[in-house]
Amino acid sequence: MRRTLFESEHADFRESVRRFVAEEVVPRQQEWEREGIVSRDLFARAAAKGMLAMQVPDRYGGTGIDDFRFNQIVNEELSVAGAGGSGLGITLHNDICLPYFLELSDESQRERWLPGIADGSLITAVAMTEPEMGSDLAGLRTTAIRTDSEDAYIVNGSKTFITNGINADLVITAVKTDPSRRHAGISLVIIERGMEGFERGRNLEKVGQHAQDTAELFFNDVRVPAENLLGEEGAGFRYMTANLAQERLSIAISAVAAARGALRLTLEYVKQRNAFGQPIGSFQNSRFALAEMATEIELATTFCDQAVLALNRGDLSPQDAAMAKWWATELQGRVTDRCVQLHGGYGYMLEYPIARAYVDARVTRIYGGATEIMKEIIGRSLGV
Repeated sequence: MRRTLFESEHADFRESVRRFVAEEVVPRQQEWEREGIVSRDLFARAAAKGMLAMQVPDRYGGTGIDDFRFNQIVNEELSVAGAGGSGLGITLHNDICLPYFLELSDESQRERWLPGIADGSLITAVAMTEPEMGSDLAGLRTTAIRTDSEDAYIVNGSKTFITNGINADLVITAVKTDPSRRHAGISLVIIERGMEGFERGRNLEKVGQHAQDTAELFFNDVRVPAENLLGEEGAGFRYMTANLAQERLSIAISAVAAARGALRLTLEYVKQRNAFGQPIGSFQNSRFALAEMATEIELATTFCDQAVLALNRGDLSPQDAAMAKWWATELQGRVTDRCVQLHGGYGYMLEYPIARAYVDARVTRIYGGATEIMKEIIGRSLGV
């Protein structure tokens, strides 16, 4: 089905992003997977191509383009090329972290941070998840206690599963400024690289997405200046939930594109691989499986496209974002699994891209809110 949400400038941008991914990302994919982290220069290179922090106003070094369709294109081109793991840090920087800085920073903070965020010299991360906390954001235990002089917070605690955890220079950190309260006691502070007492733990070994650094973070009496408070004290939970719709849509877009990429790989394979004297793609079972996957991908693409337009209008609802997220990521899992099956034994070999797509897909049903949480959000919206 012809997609109608993009205009000519989006088509030009897509060609630029596609070349960048083919020339700057895909050739280094295996190197980064072995090392467990992408090179920091990837962010600066992406910035030079206009792919990083596009919404940053031009007076701070950005392009000031407030149109999520450009973000969508970056996500799609990275994921369809099988480079979603390498590019996850970029999409996190663009889609998840940047809104906090744009919406909550005061002028002094904008001048300090936005130029580096725009040019890739300051890599961002968001630290919410803690050991044993799971999806219960209000249950976090990391504290930020105001000093007697009230010019700083002393932060103690830990975080885990933090994307960009090793590379990050600016960490949006969810803390309890009032441990006696649940939701109303949460605030956001920016913890910066080099602050005394801020330590990074292991770069965690994951089932998939090996090129993405995912780390444990530890805060031991970290003195964070009060000027690093993001927004209002006690409003952190509200800020985090307000940004979840865009985060979940970003994940959904990448999931659908990754499924499309897996299908393309499989179509190429089944046309060339013969069994019993004919291409395996010509068997009815293969054709039916391919037809089903192609149909579901088109349907999911259409829903996500409409969700992007809703986000641009400012009326994307939490339940619609949840629908996109759970359906698209479950689709990604189904498609990659069936594509492995159509590859036969070769599909289980990591030298084949479809095997990497399969292991990379599993976590998308967990991060950004597990499928079960998404269904709970939707169910509550139905009044049950």
